[in-house]
Amino acid sequence: MKRTALVLSLLLMLAGCAGTYRVDSAVQSYARWGGDIATGLPATRPAAPAAPQTYRFERLPSQARGQPGESQDRLEAWARDALQAHGWTLAPTSGATAPWRVEVAGIALRAEDPWADADGRWRFHGHFVTGNGHVFLSPMFAMPLDRRWVQRQVVLVIRDAATGEVVYETRATHEGRWNSTPALWQAMLQAALRDFPMPPEGTRQIDIDLPY
Repeated sequence: MKRTALVLSLLLMLAGCAGTYRVDSAVQSYARWGGDIATGLPATRPAAPAAPQTYRFERLPSQARGQPGESQDRLEAWARDALQAHGWTLAPTSGATAPWRVEVAGIALRAEDPWADADGRWRFHGHFVTGNGHVFLSPMFAMPLDRRWVQRQVVLVIRDAATGEVVYETRATHEGRWNSTPALWQAMLQAALRDFPMPPEGTRQIDIDLPY
C-alpha cells in the first residue's frame, strides 16, 4: 500500500507540472526553384519566388472521393493555413489559373511501442525532471499502459504548373502515443514548412509544444 501511494503521489506531481506535450518532427526539405532537380544546376531565375504567391491543390485519384476525400479535405485545409503563414494563398476557385500546384499527403501507421516490455508494461529507468527538481524512480517500477504507438508522416510537394517540375519537397515524420488530433497534424505541417521557401537541406528536428 505504501509503495502504491508513493507511485500515485509521483504521478500526480508529474501531471501537475505538465501542461504541454511536444511534437518532435524529423524534417527533410529540398528546394529547386528554377534549377534542374536531376543535375542540381544553378537556377536561371530567382532562388525562390517572393510572396505573395497563389497555388492550386492537386490530388491523386485515391484521394478524391469517399472517406479518403474527406480526410484529404481536412489535410488540405491545415496545409492551406500553414502555407498562408508564408504568404502563399489558395487560388479562389478550382479552375483559377495559378503558377503552382501543391500535393499534400498524410500517412499514419500503427507500430509496437518501443518503450514497452513484452508484457505490455512501460518500465521507467533513470529519473524524471520536474519543476521542483529530480524525482527518481526505481528501475523496477512498471505500470500497464496503452501500447498504442503511431508513426506519422506528412509530405508536401510543390510543382511548377507550367512544366510539372517539382520545385519543392518537404516531409515531417513524428512517432509517439499521442492521439491523432488536428493540432498534431497542424504542428507537423508547420514543422515541414519551417524556413520555407529556402530551407537548409538534410534532416533536422523541429519541436513544437502543444497544450494538452
